[in-house]
Amino acid sequence: MSPKESSFKETAGFFFRGLLMGVADIIPGVSGGTLAFITGIYQRLIHALSSIKLRKIHHLDYQLLAPLGLGIVTSILLLSKLMSYLLLTYPAVTFSFFFGVIVASAVFLIKKAGKLNVEKSIFAVIGFLGAYLMAGAAVIYLSHSLITIFFTAMLAICAMLLPGISGAFLLLLLNQYQYILESLQALRISVIATFVAGAITGLLLFSKVIDYLLKHFKHLTISFLIGLMLGSLRIPWQQMATSSDTLTIVLVAVIGFLLVSFLESLYDG
Repeated sequence: MSPKESSFKETAGFFFRGLLMGVADIIPGVSGGTLAFITGIYQRLIHALSSIKLRKIHHLDYQLLAPLGLGIVTSILLLSKLMSYLLLTYPAVTFSFFFGVIVASAVFLIKKAGKLNVEKSIFAVIGFLGAYLMAGAAVIYLSHSLITIFFTAMLAICAMLLPGISGAFLLLLLNQYQYILESLQALRISVIATFVAGAITGLLLFSKVIDYLLKHFKHLTISFLIGLMLGSLRIPWQQMATSSDTLTIVLVAVIGFLLVSFLESLYDG
């Protein structure tokens, strides 16, 4: 394969990962960070984001960030209506698919965590309890003012960066999820621009924290993330429990699990 063909294949691969991350970021209970991890780009992505400096803009990892960002935006713009429809019409089936995705992703991370010890177990339990309690929290009915949207976007993007914490679910808890989806579909420029500004601010700040933790406390951080993912299973499980069609729910969950297993073999080989 020529260098040109190899470069195109890599760019297309990053774009495809972006599409997957965009879909995940729309779904309450699923994290784009999870998809970044299982497709093998998480640490590079976090490092690229944490390295962003306006004075050294030409040093950015454009080879990763440009196609990945384009894929995420494309996915969100094209699939937001479909995801809204599926969540409203087939919530149990939709969440069962992502239940399988989360379980398989947690299994993937467990392989990366290394040998279990007391410290790792403690961090995993802390992550589990944090995600589990958040998943059962009541909705906080905040207003849709631009300043509220800016700060909720900051929080949501921080969550999206962490495998196991769903930015979409955080928006749901803060009474912004449906409003943001409707704003995307109606192209409310002021709302979209404010949300993007908040998200970029959160990205620049929080990515540096994660990059530091992964560099200096990698296995403990991964253990914490595993706990987050397992605790977040409460969200899809609650939706799955509303269905009496157990066979369909199980089959769709297995499909989600197998899809992640396939992606792991594709990108982690």
